[in-house]
Amino acid sequence: MVKLSVVPARPLILALAAGLALSACVSSKPVEPPKPPVVEAPVPVKPLSYLPDDTADDTRDLNLAGDQLPPEPFRRAEIDFPTDQPPGTVIIDTGEKHLYLVEDGGKALRYGVGVGREGFAWKGTVEIGSRQKWPRWFPPKEMIVREAARGHNIPDMMEGQIGNPLGARALYLYDGTKDTLFRIHGTFEPKSIGTNASSGCIRMANADVMDLYERVKVGTRVVVR
Repeated sequence: MVKLSVVPARPLILALAAGLALSACVSSKPVEPPKPPVVEAPVPVKPLSYLPDDTADDTRDLNLAGDQLPPEPFRRAEIDFPTDQPPGTVIIDTGEKHLYLVEDGGKALRYGVGVGREGFAWKGTVEIGSRQKWPRWFPPKEMIVREAARGHNIPDMMEGQIGNPLGARALYLYDGTKDTLFRIHGTFEPKSIGTNASSGCIRMANADVMDLYERVKVGTRVVVR
């Protein structure tokens, strides 16, 4: 079994790009124009469609609001992703706020995620022990007590429905036969994707977790780093 380690979540860093001003010299002789700066090519990105699935047979799926998409930088895409992990592995980069599903040929499907806030982040290698559509939510007792102290009363259980904190799908993460109590799950707060907002679970936009749900199975290896 792999021991999970709890680490402080890295703060979100916004990279600011500065413009480069070029000046020309005046000369009586022809001069060779300056060579353009060498810029690394961006990672090839193939945006994927977020069109609704007309084959859905669950009215809860069909009733999902059309605005439940993550912020633009965290939209689902297929990218080049060389790795030594075998195809089918799920890799979660908690710093970059991205989840990668490794594909053949050095490719991966990349999804945006929300991760644990300070004090709730963790790393380790686990596996998907269970998969649920429209899962029931059983908040931990510690959460019930913690939220009650803040004046928020939450139920012992909530049925799978619109507004359920686990969203439309949940992938339950296990360490061997032990439930870690961490999940990869949907959310009705898509603006939280790309942030440190959860109590350790990995949040995905509902459209994304529904897509990932169909691509993975029980036993899938999940590397959280």
